Amino acid sequence: MPRADDLHSLPPDLPVPTDDGAADHLPGMVLPPVSLPATDGRTVTLAASPGRVVVYAYPRTGEPDGTTPAGWDAIPGARGCTPQSCAFRDHFRDLTDHGASVFGLSTQDTAYQREAADRLHLPFPLLSDADLAFAAALRLPTFETSGMALLKRLTLIVRDGRVEHVFYPVFPPDRNAADVLAWLAAHPIA
Repeated sequence: MPRADDLHSLPPDLPVPTDDGAADHLPGMVLPPVSLPATDGRTVTLAASPGRVVVYAYPRTGEPDGTTPAGWDAIPGARGCTPQSCAFRDHFRDLTDHGASVFGLSTQDTAYQREAADRLHLPFPLLSDADLAFAAALRLPTFETSGMALLKRLTLIVRDGRVEHVFYPVFPPDRNAADVLAWLAAHPIA
């Protein structure tokens, strides 16, 4: 049965997340050497990725025929994973033209992520932190709902394994890729 809501658009009355300080410690941190499975079949260690890397963390993508967790739209910052991913897809060439690699990151398993990556035609891999090893090592902000531990939406700009900039909280999620692109354009690598 198809969903009653549209995964590709945002309701006008979503609650806006506030900055709770949960990402204040991230700028300047060295990434942990945690290997993550990717939807393209690789295992990626972000700490070893050279150059500039954009990692957008999101709670979970919805399934076209699935249901939304109870109260999902009332959780500040939860709704909008599909629009955010599509915006990174649409800005992918511009982001890479600015020298950045792009990855999405969530706690969903790789098979779940692969369906979304294929359906949304993402030109970059999604990384699975299903056991929360990467999130725990960086102390990324998380929340729980419907028995799931999920990442709060944030975007890391990493340069040679060190966090260079953090976007947190991210709202609206469909504008995040454009905000990242503007930051990259204003901070070129010499």
